[in-house]
Amino acid sequence: MMLRISSYNINGIRAAHRKGVMDWISETDPDIICFQELKANIDQVPDELKALDYHEVYHIAEKKGYSGVAVYSKIQPEITNIGMGVEWIDNEGRVVMAEFDKFRLFSVYVPSGSSSELRQDMKMKFLDDFTRFGKQFIGDDKPTVFCGDFNICHTEIDIHNPAQQQNTSGFLPEEREWFTDFLDLGYNDVFRELHPGEKDLYSWWSYRAASKQRNKGWRIDYHLATPALAEKAKAAVIEKDWDMSDHVPVTIDYDI
Repeated sequence: MMLRISSYNINGIRAAHRKGVMDWISETDPDIICFQELKANIDQVPDELKALDYHEVYHIAEKKGYSGVAVYSKIQPEITNIGMGVEWIDNEGRVVMAEFDKFRLFSVYVPSGSSSELRQDMKMKFLDDFTRFGKQFIGDDKPTVFCGDFNICHTEIDIHNPAQQQNTSGFLPEEREWFTDFLDLGYNDVFRELHPGEKDLYSWWSYRAASKQRNKGWRIDYHLATPALAEKAKAAVIEKDWDMSDHVPVTIDYDI
């Protein structure tokens, strides 16, 4: 059975609804959507989205209009869970899980560290906790995939003009080292494995200086899967033509 899974930092579900997210869902037709950065309470999600033929699970931030993740699935999950068991992270609504018969899936929104040194320190603390969280699914009988916005470009081909970005949050050496170490636990960067060595493939662009039109972007949105699931990936695309957010969907077809 082919299963299409999309990961999408929507940068405000209400704004994305106004900008055409229903058209994207109709055209792409994902079986599962992992949304990040909802910026809304559940009762603020547009009714048109709630009326879709998807099962929904949300993890909403305590702070109004901030963060938030969700999973929309045509298949009803057997188990759902929110959070990582770390209070400040869970208060920010950053991790939600849906478990199915043959695999489990997470929608993940890693903090940005670009606003201050404090937020960068908190980002690194999140990554440390996320490593511990991710370890528990290695070697598990059930394949696992983390889909989401990790706010890190892993390698130089994942960011435009890497030479000038070495001191920028999202491309710091310690962040990139964390990413390598996380993959070494036993996870695969599924999109990159299907597009090895290909350059200029980005999933986020600043709203400034016509960055998207000039393709001055970053690849910070990922599917990170255990090998048993990663090897089932057959096609992967970054859906650059859509303009509902500063991110675009990363969509992968798996032969489950």
